[in-house]
Amino acid sequence: MGKVVAILGTLDTKGAEFKYLKEKVEEFGCKTIVIDAGILEPPYFEPDIKRDEVAKAAGVELNKLLEKKDRGESVTAMANGASIIVKKLYEEGKIDGIVSLGGSAGTSIATAAMRQLPAGFPKVMVSTLASGDTRPYVGTKDITMMYSIVDISGLNRLSKQIIANAAGAICGMVNAKVNAENEKPIIGATMFGVTTPCVTKVREILEKNGYEVLVFHATGTGGQAMESLIEDGIITAVADITTTEWVDELCGGVLSAGPHRLEAAAKKGIPQVICPGALDMCNFGPIDTVPAHYKNRNLYKHNPTVTLMRTTPEESKKLGEIIGKKVSEAKGPTAVIIPKKGVSAIDAEGKPFYDPEADKALFEALKENVKPPVEFIELDLHINDPEYAEFVANKLLELIKKWEGNK
Repeated sequence: MGKVVAILGTLDTKGAEFKYLKEKVEEFGCKTIVIDAGILEPPYFEPDIKRDEVAKAAGVELNKLLEKKDRGESVTAMANGASIIVKKLYEEGKIDGIVSLGGSAGTSIATAAMRQLPAGFPKVMVSTLASGDTRPYVGTKDITMMYSIVDISGLNRLSKQIIANAAGAICGMVNAKVNAENEKPIIGATMFGVTTPCVTKVREILEKNGYEVLVFHATGTGGQAMESLIEDGIITAVADITTTEWVDELCGGVLSAGPHRLEAAAKKGIPQVICPGALDMCNFGPIDTVPAHYKNRNLYKHNPTVTLMRTTPEESKKLGEIIGKKVSEAKGPTAVIIPKKGVSAIDAEGKPFYDPEADKALFEALKENVKPPVEFIELDLHINDPEYAEFVANKLLELIKKWEGNK
């Protein structure tokens, strides 16, 4: 049975282009399900899922949207409806990939739907916006964005080739196979340059014990990506060694993962070890970009494009309160492990961010806010000491064993 590609788009303003895309996808041997998200003129050709079904899925009536003539409201409604329909098609096993074309509105609608799909599910978006900042459209998902070069407004020699390339790409993706034999359970881990020795050692121990470890750089999107994979059920345990993104969320740094960081594993109830890795630093760009009210703080020029700011005892206390409360919501076996001699490579005696008072405020706030049955463990070690990494890895293995025994 042939693979099925969902084609999502506005069949009024981009009808000819979507018809050509459909023809090329089918020419490459895949079947199609066309979803119409247009609302203005009649569709250029008959879709498999009509626009009124898309609007209905969003809880609105198409004629109401037409009456209001509010472009922003219409795009939001069709994006919501398309997201619901596409997710349902995926869950029912009716589609193997998704492709779309669009300008700003079409890209917003289609990528909203694509972001509802798990990592690894083929997603291709041909967009007039693909050469700029694509983060609002891609988020933490593996959406392949292809720059359209010319506006998606009629078929010509160049646009036909680009659309054909997109059709070839999505058909190639849906037919790509990965050997599923001997797949290992996946553990997520978070890392920064200043916690690399710890994470590397933890990863090696976990891999020797039969696990596959996905390491995420704690740069905001890294933490968000890990949380997303946890929600999708891909990650089954977490070595959250580098929780530094919470500093940027609190202090206004450039690497925040948002206010929901540390929630996915807690809600899923999967085993996790939480460490205060790099909670001594907030991230900014070049030194001249540091906000004026922080200019007199302890700043460290990590490199020409990254400036780090040491957290104060007051900020550290607040971080301990936030993280402690987040972790205490965990439904599964969880341990918080404190390295009393420092939380990063530059938070050690003689290093620029060594501040025992700030670390003490962090650890005491964590201890006060972490509630049983979450374990709270303090070790007289530095985060990058091999003994600390060994303890973290072995504790996570212990929690996994306990979790599996209770399933």
